Amino acid sequence: MSRFSDQPQSLSDLLNTMAKRVRKVDLRVIDEIRALWPTLVEPAVAELCRPEFVKNGVLVVAVPSGAFAQRISMDAPTIIAGLASLGERAPLSLRTIVGMKP
Repeated sequence: MSRFSDQPQSLSDLLNTMAKRVRKVDLRVIDEIRALWPTLVEPAVAELCRPEFVKNGVLVVAVPSGAFAQRISMDAPTIIAGLASLGERAPLSLRTIVGMKP
């Protein structure tokens, strides 16, 4: 049986499905991370690389190129340590996405 159907779904079913997806991403902590970001990395990196979201304890950072991805990866231990002030909401690791607009 197909996962998709041409039959209409109720709004409550659709909202429940979306809520399950959103719960996997911590939307509250990203603003705090973005505020701390310029204190954790060099000014040029802070300007061109942007924390996008935290999902399952992983901070995802958008970078403009592979060189910036490598730089962020090298600085990851320092960045993660700097975010420890967020307590249990702090990300435990970091991942980059190359080619996204910061």
